Amino acid sequence: MSTASCDVRNVVLVGHTGAGKTVLVDRLLATAGPPERQNGDHQLAHTSYVGHADPDHRPSRSVSLSLCSVSHRGLTINLLDTPGYPDFVGELRAGLRAADAALFVVSAVDGVDGATGLLWTECAEVGMPRAIAITHLDQGRADFTAAVEECQRAFGTGVLPAWLPSRAAGGGVRLTGLLTGRIVEYGAGGRRESAAESGRSDVRHVAARAALVEGIIAESEDETLLDRYLSGADPDSDLLLADLEKAVTRGTFFPVLPIGLLAEQRADQTQDQSRTQDRDGRDRDGRDGDGGPARAGGFGSVELLDLFVQGFPAPAEHPLPPLSRPDGTACDPGAGDPAGPLVAEVVKTTTDPYVGRMSVVRVFSGTLRPDDPVHVSGHGRAAAGRADHDDDERVGALSRPYGSVLHSVPDCPAGGICVVTKLATAETGDTLSSLDDPRHLPAWTMPEPLLPIAIRARGRADEDRLATALSRLAIEDPTLRVVQDPQTAQLVLWSMGEAHAESVLERLAQRYGATVDRVPTVIPLRETLRAPARGVGRQVKQSGGHGQYAVCQIEVEPLPPGSGFEFVDEVVGGAIPRSFIPSVEKGVRAQMAQGVRAGHPLTDLRVRLVDGKSHSVDSSDLAFQIAGGLALRDAARSGGVVVLEPVLAVDVSVPDEFVGTVVSDLSTRRGRVVGMDPVPPAPGSASTFAATRTIVHAEVPEREMSRYAIELRSLSHGTGSFRRQPHGYEPMPPQLADSLLG
Repeated sequence: MSTASCDVRNVVLVGHTGAGKTVLVDRLLATAGPPERQNGDHQLAHTSYVGHADPDHRPSRSVSLSLCSVSHRGLTINLLDTPGYPDFVGELRAGLRAADAALFVVSAVDGVDGATGLLWTECAEVGMPRAIAITHLDQGRADFTAAVEECQRAFGTGVLPAWLPSRAAGGGVRLTGLLTGRIVEYGAGGRRESAAESGRSDVRHVAARAALVEGIIAESEDETLLDRYLSGADPDSDLLLADLEKAVTRGTFFPVLPIGLLAEQRADQTQDQSRTQDRDGRDRDGRDGDGGPARAGGFGSVELLDLFVQGFPAPAEHPLPPLSRPDGTACDPGAGDPAGPLVAEVVKTTTDPYVGRMSVVRVFSGTLRPDDPVHVSGHGRAAAGRADHDDDERVGALSRPYGSVLHSVPDCPAGGICVVTKLATAETGDTLSSLDDPRHLPAWTMPEPLLPIAIRARGRADEDRLATALSRLAIEDPTLRVVQDPQTAQLVLWSMGEAHAESVLERLAQRYGATVDRVPTVIPLRETLRAPARGVGRQVKQSGGHGQYAVCQIEVEPLPPGSGFEFVDEVVGGAIPRSFIPSVEKGVRAQMAQGVRAGHPLTDLRVRLVDGKSHSVDSSDLAFQIAGGLALRDAARSGGVVVLEPVLAVDVSVPDEFVGTVVSDLSTRRGRVVGMDPVPPAPGSASTFAATRTIVHAEVPEREMSRYAIELRSLSHGTGSFRRQPHGYEPMPPQLADSLLG
């Protein structure tokens, strides 16, 4: 397996949940075969390799980034399988950071959803090379032509099929290569390739080939090929394949390939689902059959691997992210040279019960070798609660995963992706560089977790394990934020959605043995006075010994929201000795922190101490503290108490077609829309999902926004996003306050 930078392809598979990304990676691995197959052993069982590479894998869906490395035509292909569910967008962005090209997996049955469209627009803005795999073509309702047309409407006219599928005799599938001019038949006998018969191409094939050739010529800007095409000569397939990579690399030409299972494979798959699997994830009875590894991958798998080799760019063609020193000063970005200074990034961190901590590392420059000392730099994630750090470590063993099996490698040069063990302090997003020339890569953009989940340890043993478990999970998952709320004393996990929260709770229980219960999230309320009032506090006790004597009179008035607390001393004539004035203020502040109605702190008050009495013997600091608190409670009874609730400033970004729905929904949440700003589409993006968007600015009570991350996704069909920040406190409607406080 070659590890030279020019002989590596890093491909991330993206698409909505259920599109078949993990299944497709499994088929590609079955087609290319594990390292043992390079020695001619084609009798290895195969059921699922990707699903067992992650200790937190669930058979129903992928919840984390998975890396698998295969060899095809002498090149190493690193396949990064990403979750399709929106809650795990952090894993998706990690895969995009590590890859040089993206394969969008689109179901021929389900089509293109809004989240996939937004991701396409995001890739277009950075010019990432893309291709499309149409899956589920073996299902009854699947239509390849209709699926391609939908992709063209969604993603633009640069979407063009490179292979056309059709039915073959005996229930097989025939693929016609529009570039190669070859016919590939998949059937019971395996995969057979032959040259197309002269004069047998139908009108559909001719038109599709003409569009594909014109697209490659336009994007590759090959004048020689253009002159040959305009003269009426049929362009040579080798010339077209040579220009294919140029066209794809520009990020405006997107080949489409069909993917599916043969009829007998689909029947075998149904039977295999009921079989018991071995501990290593392979079926006891499964075999590749007579067709060998190519047949095991279904139809289109070999052609897709060929596209990765022939059409996707090498890592050296992908520009490096901007670099800086750990102190923030700029430095030379470098050119991705294996002999250059080491610059690598941890894109994923996991913990294996047997191996320990494992880090998936993308090397951008230099060469990473076992036992090398490296500088670990982590900066710029203070908003997520992660402190900046700079440490020196020694690299452990290097390997490349094939499912759950790790194959050792002697080094990992620039452009490669590998798994590094026993990096004790490195976290997801950290930069690895040489000790004598430390460098830092900026953290990739991560969405803010917006769904709060309050938890409580079920028992004392769970409580002891919880802190360690949460700290480790936060290191692995940058989209998880752990907050110990000082106002409510609750432990709150901020997650991306319900599925993300459930995944975190399952890992706590299964991996770390920390069982927790979900409890209602408490919204921190406040109180203030409804109207100005006077209050008198008397602390007079005499029990035969040293007594307590303190009387104070205060006047309290509410202040505008956000004003805080003011204490004014207006005592004249020495009614209260100067040494006890701070004691009254201390007592008032203590009572404000405790609240006067339902235990919520008071705020936005001005308290004027106007009069009082003292005793030469029995007055004390404690007595005047108690009297100050009693005076505030007396004033609250006279002036009445208003409950204040926190209000958020919310910016909701949605396509124009959903603006009315979002505004109406915000109104039902007692929100006030304070403005709207149109956002034009990004330049050069032809996707229909890049249509003009609008940002709706609103002020909404925090109580109404606890599950908005989930509900906005439903309202906007997965195309909306929002940001929130504290805006202040406002009075809660009396009827709602009475219902909450009883």
